[in-house]
Amino acid sequence: MGVFDSGVGGLTVLRELYRQLPNESILYFADTARVPYGTRSRHEIVQFGFEILSWMVQQDVKMVVLACNTSDALALETLRREFNLPILGLILPGARAAVQQGRRIGVIATPATAASNAYRRAISEVEANAQVWQVGCPEFVPLVEQNRVHEPYTVEVARQYIEPLLQQQIDTLIYGCTHYPLLAPVIRTILPPTIQLVDPAVHVVAAAAQELDILGLKNNRSPLPTHFCVSGCPQQFAQLSVQWLGCTPVAEKVYLPTVAPPVVSLESVE
Repeated sequence: MGVFDSGVGGLTVLRELYRQLPNESILYFADTARVPYGTRSRHEIVQFGFEILSWMVQQDVKMVVLACNTSDALALETLRREFNLPILGLILPGARAAVQQGRRIGVIATPATAASNAYRRAISEVEANAQVWQVGCPEFVPLVEQNRVHEPYTVEVARQYIEPLLQQQIDTLIYGCTHYPLLAPVIRTILPPTIQLVDPAVHVVAAAAQELDILGLKNNRSPLPTHFCVSGCPQQFAQLSVQWLGCTPVAEKVYLPTVAPPVVSLESVE
């Protein structure tokens, strides 16, 4: 299975894969040379996704999980049209889980995901009576990628992002970016205990398990070790990842193929 994110955020999805699908062999790609994704344009996100999936198909993956909400929000439909393999995103599974928890739903996400309104659309499709408030959090991904989770500054930034949602009396909060569960120790100190937290990683992996069952693709043998690949510095990724993986991954630097994205699909997602 292929899993990709802009950086270490996708490790939250990887941990769920280990828990729910322990027999699957996983190829994890972190586009660390181009992190963060959340402030980039739709055109760039589609281009990056197209390059990564073209490479993953060459590696013979049977399914891809976009462990990146920004890629899901801006590129999922285009990528599904172009590649003939199952591609799963986080937003719909996250939306379905949220409406089972409450009706006043807050979403913290990257600016690109928040601006796309993808969560609001997905939630209203599942439950028309739910109310949704979204906040773009541009500083969160860089703070995680710079290993600054436990600094006082991060707490202050998190408070500024979450306060408007608390004023709306939300009962549920969605981590609308896979990096954000890595900020859980900070976020939990700000939220009242009554607010339900939804991590879409849990639910996208459940959806992946279901899909593998339906397609008869589930692996029942022992898995191969996870293959970690990055577009940036392998050592930097390994040092940052160890605290969340519990071991130091061996990461390989790869050079993605230069491919032209499909013009027709790009126009159709505008």
